[in-house]
Amino acid sequence: MKITGNTILVTGGTSGIGLGLALRLREAGNTVVVAGRRRELLERIADEHPGVGTVELDVTDPESIARARRQLVAAYPNLNVVVTAAGIMVTENLRDPHSLRVAEDTVATNLLGTIRTVYAFVPHLLTQDDAAILTVSSGLAFVPLPITPTYNATKAAVHSFSEGLRVQLAGTGIQVIELVPPAVRTTLMNQQDLESAMPLEEFLAETMALLRAQPDAREILVENVKFLRNAATDGTYDNVLALLSSH
Repeated sequence: MKITGNTILVTGGTSGIGLGLALRLREAGNTVVVAGRRRELLERIADEHPGVGTVELDVTDPESIARARRQLVAAYPNLNVVVTAAGIMVTENLRDPHSLRVAEDTVATNLLGTIRTVYAFVPHLLTQDDAAILTVSSGLAFVPLPITPTYNATKAAVHSFSEGLRVQLAGTGIQVIELVPPAVRTTLMNQQDLESAMPLEEFLAETMALLRAQPDAREILVENVKFLRNAATDGTYDNVLALLSSH
């Protein structure tokens, strides 16, 4: 992926990693549009960051995705990069029937939201030069955090979907890059003050550096996530799972 001169859509771009990445990409010389469900957050971002575009988009609603796609292709015909950063992470108690709603919402947002967004924008991206899709999985796709079982499952599915997507799009000019974050200090799961989580600005700086240094990357792996990503091949899977099970 080239790091500058793109027109980029970031779903889930109103907070956390999504917003941080959007602003870093804007600073790198790209036209950036952030998408999110809450109009008040979009208006605040537009006020605080002149030049950053906004669009209302609920990735759990197919009609909202289709409407946003029409708006974006009309307003930004050079749109060539889509970052699917929309996601939720909520704990579950698998003995509690009420947690089923959490599981269903997580699948709808993290997995179906990613898949629907990709399907919506691939036809347009096929017409663009230097096109790319950046999916966002998690280190927990590779070793699960037991208190968030459906979150882990959706991120493992995003990883697998990204692999299949990359093979199917080979030769089309659309690059598929999977961002694999570790725990990062954001409001996701109230991790903003979690000492063991990676500071957001450090994560963003390392991610941008990797995107610059590895334009042909398939995965973007900061150092803090490698103990999860490589646990199975390193022979440390059981120990890492035991560590995560203590949370």
